[in-house]
Amino acid sequence: MRTIVIEPNFESWRDTARGLLGRRVSPEGILWTDGEGTPELFSADESEVAASPVPKVSGAFLDIARSAAAHRDPRRWALLYQLLWRLTHGGEKHLLGNPADPDVRQVQQWCKAVGRDIHKMHAFVRFRLVGVDGETGREQFVAWFEPEHRIVRLAAPFFRNRFAGMDWGILTPDECAHWDGSALFFTPGVSREAAPDDDALDDLWRTYYRSIFNPARLKVKAMQSEMPKKYWKNLPEAPLIEGLISDSRKRVREMMETEERPVKPAPKNVYLESLRRMNDEAAEDGQ
Repeated sequence: MRTIVIEPNFESWRDTARGLLGRRVSPEGILWTDGEGTPELFSADESEVAASPVPKVSGAFLDIARSAAAHRDPRRWALLYQLLWRLTHGGEKHLLGNPADPDVRQVQQWCKAVGRDIHKMHAFVRFRLVGVDGETGREQFVAWFEPEHRIVRLAAPFFRNRFAGMDWGILTPDECAHWDGSALFFTPGVSREAAPDDDALDDLWRTYYRSIFNPARLKVKAMQSEMPKKYWKNLPEAPLIEGLISDSRKRVREMMETEERPVKPAPKNVYLESLRRMNDEAAEDGQ
């Protein structure tokens, strides 16, 4: 039994698994572990030369492996290599198409959990203004987030595309993502103390959240399902939530008791009037 120490990310597992696969090292002979690692365990395998060409695998497997690798379950590295072995040396080329297979089903469950976590990160990251670059004039923002899984690299492209016009950093305990207007890069994780405190943008978030809160459509269980309480501590609008919920019935009652306002006539619009005339003319021609 050989111990393989890798960094806790997909790229490290992929590179190591490729060499093992080329040397036809079966899953039963490997104990996978991740963390900081010890160089001597790494170098023992890295120095070996593959005895045969590495079999190719589909892009579908690589996508699944990249997603499952972000899960925190310590079994993921061994199970991913077992799937890889079965797809190649095991001759099970269509394995991923069998959702009843226990290995496939477990990896799919990990992928779903990672996908949900990415969705929550996209929804609940809140940036705070920390400064302005003296040379470029670009505003600089920082956010703190605590993901359930190691999803920073998978979630970061969304923020790069959406907030390309500002410099930002997203700090997490595992890893931090940064965008400087030209490149997306990553640094080691930090503690909560490294994140900034409240700023003026928090007041804007609270004003916005208060304005869009609709007590008539409130469903507490559904809201808590979409916005679990574990995320509240890092949301500037969180202090408002319980008060808005407790006042919702009163607000709905007041809305019901308010007299209906008269409907204002539609403003004159030349384009809309021409469309109405064309519609009336077409209706008359059809009669």
